[in-house]
Amino acid sequence: MALIVHKYGGTSMGSTDRIKNVAARVAKWHDAGYQIVVVPSAMSGETNRLIGLAKELMAQPDPRELDMIASTGEQVSVGLLAMALLAIGKDAVSYTGWQVGIRTDSSFTKARIQSIDDTRVRADLEAGKIVIITGFQGVDEQGNISTLGRGGSDTSAVAIAAALKADECLIYTDVDGVYTTDPRVVDEARRLEKITFEEMLELASLGSKVLQTRSVEFAGNYQVPTRVLSSLTDPLMPLADEANSGTLISFEEETNMEQAVISGIAFTRDEAKITVIGVPDKPGVAYHILGPVSDANIEVDMIIQNQSVDGKTDFTFTVSRNDYQRAVAVLEAQRDELGYVRIVGDAKVSKVSAVGVGMRSHVGVASQMFRTLAEEGINIMMISTSEIKISVLIDEKYMELAVRALHKAFDLEKA
Repeated sequence: MALIVHKYGGTSMGSTDRIKNVAARVAKWHDAGYQIVVVPSAMSGETNRLIGLAKELMAQPDPRELDMIASTGEQVSVGLLAMALLAIGKDAVSYTGWQVGIRTDSSFTKARIQSIDDTRVRADLEAGKIVIITGFQGVDEQGNISTLGRGGSDTSAVAIAAALKADECLIYTDVDGVYTTDPRVVDEARRLEKITFEEMLELASLGSKVLQTRSVEFAGNYQVPTRVLSSLTDPLMPLADEANSGTLISFEEETNMEQAVISGIAFTRDEAKITVIGVPDKPGVAYHILGPVSDANIEVDMIIQNQSVDGKTDFTFTVSRNDYQRAVAVLEAQRDELGYVRIVGDAKVSKVSAVGVGMRSHVGVASQMFRTLAEEGINIMMISTSEIKISVLIDEKYMELAVRALHKAFDLEKA
C-alpha cells in the first residue's frame, strides 16, 4: 500500500469551507487505498496575528515564548481538519509535532529538525487511520516547543515523508506548479512538468516563493519525490489526473538530448549593494569586513573584491534590502578598525538569475545572457555563477524588463 504525504498551505486552510475541501480531497486519496499523512499550515494570516499580539506586549519577543505562541496556529488547523474528516466518516487523528517525536535543536524561531520517531504514526496508518501532524514545529531535547521559521511546514512535510519513506510528498499550494518564471511578470511563463532538485534549490534560493529552500534541501538529501500542485482545483477531480498534475521535483535528471538549457528565470526585488571604498588590501580584509556583518545575523549574497591600487582595494557585497541600514551601521561602527575611506551603497537593485542543469553540457549561456541584457540597455553591476546558474545584479527599475527579455531569449515559452 503506497504511502503519500499531503501538505496544505495557509490559503488552503483559510476557512472552514476550504478545510472541508481539503478533507474531501484527502478522503478521495484514502478511499483509493493510499495511506495518508497530512501536514497543514496555520490558517492564512493566523501566524502573523499571533506574532502581532506578542509584539504588542514585547517589542522584541522572547524567542522561546514566541515559539510557544506561534505554534498554536497549526494546532488549531490539525484539530479542525481531523473534525472535518470525522464528520464525513473517515477515521482521522491529529497530533502536534512533539506528540510524534519531531526532535529539533534549540534555535527558537528557526530550529532545524534532527530526528523523527515514526512509531506512533506507523501504528495509526496500519490501523487504517488518516494521520494529521502539525507543520512548522517540533520539540527540543529540553521539551521546549520550537518552530522552523517561515515556510517551515514545507520542511516538516518533506522530513516526515523522508522518515516514513513515503512514495511521494504532495505540496498543495495556491499555484498549480513551478513556472519558468513568475507569470505575473511574464504572461508567457510556462508550467514545468518536471524539474530536478538542484534546479529547484537554486530557484528557491534565488527568489522563487513556491517552496521553502530548506524543504528542497531535505527532499534532495533524502531523495523524496516531491510534487507541487494546486489545492484550488475540484477536490473530487479524478485521482489519476491529480496525481500527474503540477510539477514533479525529482532526483533523476532528464536524459532527453533536447532538454532545455535553461529551466527558469528567478529574481529577487529586495536587494541592496554596499561598497567599502579604500580599505587596506591585506590578508583577512574580507573577514574583517564580513565578520561583524555575519555576527549581526545579516546574510551576505554576492561578493566582489577589486584589484588592489596603491595598497587599497574596494570591497562590494549585497544583502537583503531589509538589512541594508543595519549592515551600513555595523560597518560604520568598525571604521577605525577597518581603515576604509568611505561607504557607498544602493538600496534599489535587484538580482536576476538563469537556472538550468543544461548549463553543464552547453557553452555560451553567459554570453547569450549578457548580450540580451546589453541589447535592452541594462547595465550589469555584479555577476555570480555556479555550475547550474548565473546571477546578475541590475538596477531595480529594469528588473521586469530583464526577466521578460531573458525568458524570451532562452525560448522558455516553448515546451
